Parts: sequence; C-alpha cells; structure tokens
Amino acid sequence: MALDFSQIIPALPGLADGMVLTLKLLVMAVGGGVVLGTLLALARLSDNLLLSRLAKWYVNYFRSIPLLLVISWFYLVVPMVLSWITGDLTPVGAFTSCLVAFVMFEAAYFSEIVRAGIQSISRGQINAAYALGMSYGHAMRLVILPQAFRKMMPLLLQQSIILFQDTSLVYAVGLMDFLNTARSKGDVVGLPHEFLLFAGAVYFVISFGASQWVKRLQKRFAV
Repeated sequence: MALDFSQIIPALPGLADGMVLTLKLLVMAVGGGVVLGTLLALARLSDNLLLSRLAKWYVNYFRSIPLLLVISWFYLVVPMVLSWITGDLTPVGAFTSCLVAFVMFEAAYFSEIVRAGIQSISRGQINAAYALGMSYGHAMRLVILPQAFRKMMPLLLQQSIILFQDTSLVYAVGLMDFLNTARSKGDVVGLPHEFLLFAGAVYFVISFGASQWVKRLQKRFAV
C-alpha cells in the first residue's frame, strides 16, 4: 500500500488548532494539578490524623482507577453538579469536564512527588525556620517548598510529559484535541493511516525532545 501524505500540509491549520487545545488543556491541568497536589501533600504530612487519612484515601483512590473512566465520569457528573450549585442548566462543555477530570486525577500523582520533595528536606531546615520565629505556614512557604520544588522539578516535568500523552484520551468525549483532529481529517480525506502516522510522529518528537531536556535538567540539578 502506497502512502500519500500530500493532504497533510493543507490540513495543518486545523491540526494546529487541535494542538493548541491539547497544550491549553495540558498547561491548565498541570497548574491545577500541582496546586491541588501540593495541598494534598501537606494534608498527608499533617499531624491531623483525619486530614492525613482523607488525603491518603484520595491519592490511593485516584491512583487505582483508569484515567479514561475518570474522564467519562466527570463528563457526566460535572455539568450536573454545577447546575445544582449555580442553578444554571447551560452545558459546561467537554473541555471544562475534561479539565476538572485531569486536575483531580493528576493531583494524586503530583501530590506524591511533592510529598517526596518535602520529605527530602532535612528536619534541621524547618527547625532553623522555627528558631527564626517563623510559623509552620511561613516555614513551608519561604523555606521548605522552594527547596523541595527545585529538587522535584524534573519529576514534575516528567509527569507533565505523561499527561501530554494522556490528553489524547479526550477523544472519548468528542473533544477535538490534536489526535482526534488528525483522526477526523484523515477519515474525511480518506487517508486515515497517513494522518495517524503523522500524529504519532508529532507526539514522538515532542515527548522525546521534552524527555531529553528533562534528563539534562535532572543532571544539572543533581550537581
């Protein structure tokens, strides 16, 4: 079977729109996931037993179920919950549902990275902060978390690369990300194999390039 890639170039504007949506979802999900993950990590390290157990249950739950299930579930549940809260029956759309699903799901993974980062900081650092009169909150914000985030940055970026690949699962709810756009355009012009091969090449170049950059960053931080 001869492959024909001639229709790729005319389709690039549409494919670019799909990539913009993919990257937008990625950036927002990483930002939300890191914030929620940091709160979960602090909760797990808290002396409050109830808070610690609730955070542990959350992390274990979301790490034990498939992401595709979470996306499908939030696609059905998020609009219903928002309509209860706001009284507005306007559909929230697949993007918002997927964003909430990714933030909730990835927070479980980011929290474990953040927790490990905090625990890697010596106890003497926080004792020194207390000796300077800082509260627990100030010590975490000004002393512990900046050092922890610097140490765990390569792992956070590696998890973000995995999330970049996982965003392709939004096809399940019809969101037109890069992969779904490529698949759709390939079907329209009758060249599905060529468009899927092109999409695979784009994912490989971005993911492999980012992984190599993270490795160099990891060596730099290890010095």
